[in-house]
Amino acid sequence: MRATSLRTLASLAARRELSMRRWDFVAAYLQGDLEPGEVVYCLPPPGYETVGKDGKTRVCRVVKPVYGMAQAGRRWQRSLFPWLTEWGFTQSHSDPCVFVCHKTLNGSNQTLFLGCYVDDLFVLYDDDSVDSLYASFTADLSARWNVEDEGP
Repeated sequence: MRATSLRTLASLAARRELSMRRWDFVAAYLQGDLEPGEVVYCLPPPGYETVGKDGKTRVCRVVKPVYGMAQAGRRWQRSLFPWLTEWGFTQSHSDPCVFVCHKTLNGSNQTLFLGCYVDDLFVLYDDDSVDSLYASFTADLSARWNVEDEGP
């Protein structure tokens, strides 16, 4: 998410008197998936033998994106963003890391605004009651991903 988008979300929260909370994805890059058929190798981590008994250099096949891989951030986004759109969010045209979701729950029109920055989500909402859109979203988010509510 661009810095200007974060400032815009903060301004929107202030203007509409919305609450804003930050959610952190624990080890986000490890929660992504490699593309089907994608094969990535790396050198063994420190402490492991780098040369086999046959004298050849050993390599490890990577099965999940890890920190330090060039593709790790993109693979993480390719896991998260489709989930958000399936949940009902619409991606912004001006910043692909900003989303909005409008739904009617219990006869009340509710809206969530969301900004994604690396492994953090900034969620704007106006109702956090048990049957609110925010509560439903955060319950589904916690069920799908390993996340922590970092507070306002």
